[in-house]
Amino acid sequence: MITDTFDNKSEAIINPCINEDAPAVDACILTFSHRIEKFVLENYDCKQIASFWFATGETPVYLFEYKGKKFAFYKTYVGAPACVGTVEDSLSIIKTNKYVVFGGAGCLNKEIAHGKVMVPTEAYRDEGTSYHYMPASDYVIVKNSDIVAKFMETYGIPYVKGKTWTTDSFYRETVNNFKKHKEDGCISVEMECASLQAMCSFRGLNLYTFFTSGDLLDAPKWDTRHKPGEFTGTQHDTGHFDIALELACFVTEI
Repeated sequence: MITDTFDNKSEAIINPCINEDAPAVDACILTFSHRIEKFVLENYDCKQIASFWFATGETPVYLFEYKGKKFAFYKTYVGAPACVGTVEDSLSIIKTNKYVVFGGAGCLNKEIAHGKVMVPTEAYRDEGTSYHYMPASDYVIVKNSDIVAKFMETYGIPYVKGKTWTTDSFYRETVNNFKKHKEDGCISVEMECASLQAMCSFRGLNLYTFFTSGDLLDAPKWDTRHKPGEFTGTQHDTGHFDIALELACFVTEI
């Protein structure tokens, strides 16, 4: 069974390569949004330093400076296996132990406004990737949630903390599962958090993550809460990159 997958008794057949000559950066920032990637390239002096290559094509990795600090940046993939894989591959092209990851998430509580920042405290493991990095459990604790929350408070950014539900199948977010996770304290649903935290804990990396409150499941009928072509308050809202960048600066001082 998948709950028996974690194996810390034998070596992995392949491992990510650690490159000691890779450029050191203060943190690495990941987005899922093509629109935010375009915004960053147009508004910051980005230099491409490497690429990930998958069957789907090239994923460029960029370096830019802000407030005297060096940051790596790239657009990652939706879904746990590919997203986790890019972080592990990044170990061969940059040197850092700090990863800031932000993106959209479905909202399980109608009281949480569209576009509000959500800080996950624990992630329900309704996916597969995390079971390769840690023993089976219902939840993985998001270790740096208090640090992310402290940043939000310091900068006066409205936010809400709570558990998240990490799933592999957004078309199988059923009514009963929604009710179960909401009753258990989950405020969001997404596809990467549990896996990212499990992998980061396994590799000795620090994950700092937050979500944008997007579509609403807590309604008589699924509500996208935005119109086509509308970006404010969505996962493509460039203002959330500004939050991620300031968070990256904040955690470099820790």
